[in-house]
Amino acid sequence: MEVSNDFIEWLGADLSVKILMFLEDPSDLVRVSAVSSSWRQFMIVNGICKKLCLKMFPEMSTLSRAIEISNMIEPVESRTNEPIEWACLKRDHKVYAFLAQGLASFPRKDCLSEALGASSTDNYADESIQNTLEPSDRIGQRASYWSSKGEIDSAVSETLTYKLRAKLCVITEIHIQPFQAYFQFGSPIYSAKAVRFLMGHSIAGMEAQKEGDVSSAAQESSHEKFVWTYVSPEFPMAHENCLQKFMLPEPVLCIGGILQVQLLGRVKKQEIDSLYYIRVSHVEVVGRPATPAFDVEILDQSGKCMLRHNPEQHLCSNNRSPQSESSCPPRIHRFSASIRGWEHMILNTLLGARGIMVNDYDYDYDGEDDDSDDQYN
Repeated sequence: MEVSNDFIEWLGADLSVKILMFLEDPSDLVRVSAVSSSWRQFMIVNGICKKLCLKMFPEMSTLSRAIEISNMIEPVESRTNEPIEWACLKRDHKVYAFLAQGLASFPRKDCLSEALGASSTDNYADESIQNTLEPSDRIGQRASYWSSKGEIDSAVSETLTYKLRAKLCVITEIHIQPFQAYFQFGSPIYSAKAVRFLMGHSIAGMEAQKEGDVSSAAQESSHEKFVWTYVSPEFPMAHENCLQKFMLPEPVLCIGGILQVQLLGRVKKQEIDSLYYIRVSHVEVVGRPATPAFDVEILDQSGKCMLRHNPEQHLCSNNRSPQSESSCPPRIHRFSASIRGWEHMILNTLLGARGIMVNDYDYDYDGEDDDSDDQYN
């Protein structure tokens, strides 16, 4: 009797899946699928790359329950006589391999795109939330900060709502700098007592307002306009004029591209009117936006969504300027880009795509999609 040396065949599907899920690097899973045709088929049929995405970012579990995995990717047409279900499984395998690798490691980058609105503003537009996007608390001779309206009750909270650079963003930390009113007697600091962060997406009805006044909509009633899928713990805020860094317990995948800063409680009373204020000079959101090749369409308030993958965007991103590494010495910059290029080429080859060398400065994982008949053979 012949003894099998294939541990997947010997151990069975369930135990093999558990063992493979101990691999934390998405590149390793891609290499596993390249061992043999039977291993590749096992990886595809069992959706191992999708399972890895769920393991890395549990936030994706709400999306998978809302829509079938095979329907999250735009339907593909089989160019051979193979069943369409198998063609979709192969496409899912490749897309989630790209997605997992793209979200696994990333450079530090500010993920804020624009300010949507604040729960209140004292003097619009001189003290608008738009000022919090500026890194300095002064622009020329003018102070730059956001200010809430004054309140008698120090327990009244405020919110600042922002749009991220992409609908898929991995967020690791948020930086906030309270504003010190240097033009007032004693230079008081108007910080909050604590902060909390919410992430989520706009409801389906908000999509129609993209061309309208989104800021006003967010300012009127943020809880009615957005669905929050993640709520962080509360972080105490120091009563100091410095950029305070709040590290999330784990990296969070924001699906929908909306982040809200909740400023909980007030510390300082303004002498001129004896009211409590919160004032912020700057907000940063550190993480990594997904590559332009990925996008999420929110279909309804329940969180049902469609994950879109556009392989052509991988090639477009290769032509971008190296903004994120502009401060690096040219020799190190070229070396890093070369290493990433070789990693991309190897992973593309293992996935079945054409092995091409790329120089992508903004992202750690790109590739070219090849829909030829022998793509996975």
